[in-house]
Amino acid sequence: MTRSGPLAGVRVLELAGLAPGPFAGMMLADHGAQVLRIERVAVVTAEGDTPRHQVMDRGKRTVGLDLKSPEGVAAFKRLAENADVVIEIYRPGVAERLGIGPDDLHAVNPRLVYGRLTGWGQEGPLARTAGHDIDYLAASGVLSALGREGERPLPPVNLLGDFAGGGLMLAYGVLLALLERERTGRGRVIDAAMVDGAATLFAMFYHLLQDGSWGPRGTNLLDTGAPMYDTYETADGGFVAVGALEPQFWAELVSLMGLTDLPDRNDRANWPELRRRLTEAFGSRTRAQWQEVFEGSDACVFPVLDTAEAARHPHNVARGTFVEAGGVHQPAPAPRLLGVPGQDLSPATRLTDLSAWGLSPQEQAKLREAGVLA
Repeated sequence: MTRSGPLAGVRVLELAGLAPGPFAGMMLADHGAQVLRIERVAVVTAEGDTPRHQVMDRGKRTVGLDLKSPEGVAAFKRLAENADVVIEIYRPGVAERLGIGPDDLHAVNPRLVYGRLTGWGQEGPLARTAGHDIDYLAASGVLSALGREGERPLPPVNLLGDFAGGGLMLAYGVLLALLERERTGRGRVIDAAMVDGAATLFAMFYHLLQDGSWGPRGTNLLDTGAPMYDTYETADGGFVAVGALEPQFWAELVSLMGLTDLPDRNDRANWPELRRRLTEAFGSRTRAQWQEVFEGSDACVFPVLDTAEAARHPHNVARGTFVEAGGVHQPAPAPRLLGVPGQDLSPATRLTDLSAWGLSPQEQAKLREAGVLA
């Protein structure tokens, strides 16, 4: 598979795991890296030659390797000798017990960038404790700010912990380490923790909270507290998103909706009445009718599209925001680097020959016969 882009020539070993690890690998593969997923032998054997259609595995290749056997560990070290990056999302200490921790691999390849992603980090009282995205958001303080006033905190699926605070932060760390390696010639270990990443994503709000500019959950300008930044139901059960924060955008919204005698929105005491008026108005027409009213305006009102509708929207079509690969609609690689050709987004398939990764055909055959390699 020919790769192009700024990461062309970068080889990544991705130890198979749940969402954030594959997402980090996808971000690297989307920009040219050659990503080899290391999966359990039983999984690869069961899948056979069936391509993996999971979006986050696009453009990758897969082999099965038994990392609980000495032969499998030795083989992995051989692969690591020819790799630039390893992505690992085990609990702290697991990779070391397997014999593929940072010290083990740096002994055979000092230039290797070793990316570790966990929920709690590699040290601290909770480091070896189980958790999920929602727990890391809770521990970071972020979850306390999400949701409507008077209601319990509401997690935004697992976007902030697993993906933005986890996988994306790991991919960013990998790029930093690769850049540093150009100067030093040595790799680095990355300790990416979802609790750290979630806290970093919330950076804008910490000083607002401490100086009293940001109030309790659901009472503020950007968290559904303000009527000019919220969603409203339409007559047909659809929804529109309103983001008319600036005065000029609000004025255009009011004009296009034909609303008159509205109270001053700068007085928070008027927010409940403004919300009532907007709720009543939006409920009087269908989503399509409101879309026609606001089309091309600066009122910052947009229909809430489902994923299928988003793929068909003219703007997304014009930009190629979504693509189809392997029969699956999915987001195109982002961000865009102008002038770089598109990547191979085909579903992940087996890599049948590891010669380019340092294992001879004879070694591969011996490992396959022993059930160590699939």
